[in-house]
Amino acid sequence: MQLYNQYCNGMLIVALRFVKDTMEAEDIVQESFIKAFSKLDQYKAEVTFGAWLKRIVINSCIDVLKSKRQRLVELEAHHLSVVDTDDDHDWSVADSITIKDAKDAIERLPEKYKYVVMLYLVEGYDHQEIAEILNISEVASRTQLSRGKEKLKNELKLKKNGTRS
Repeated sequence: MQLYNQYCNGMLIVALRFVKDTMEAEDIVQESFIKAFSKLDQYKAEVTFGAWLKRIVINSCIDVLKSKRQRLVELEAHHLSVVDTDDDHDWSVADSITIKDAKDAIERLPEKYKYVVMLYLVEGYDHQEIAEILNISEVASRTQLSRGKEKLKNELKLKKNGTRS
């Protein structure tokens, strides 16, 4: 019960970033705790329990989204980062671009790019972790992130130039 109380609210916030419905997010968190507790013998303590649980929650969210083809929940403004740490990509945007513009642009990304962009930019996972979560190769993760960022950048340029409402 102590683990549940310690992690429940944080995991609900994570789930709400992926699914629109609060009740659905609560269900995902409950199911994730059940899954985690039933597979506690598989927890190797290579990462914190919270990180392990967060991965279970995110995988559950992605499974729900894939099965129902629901659109992703709007990202919270303080979690959105439009600046990447890669030196080879200029990731600055015009001052006229708002957080809402960036959120809307992420919403319009194709699913395969949207998930990688969210996991990388919002959740802070590296390519190895993203590859494990999405069951893809690290190369695919890097490629999808790069393409997703380019599409996102183009969407934001369209917005700046006034061709997108």
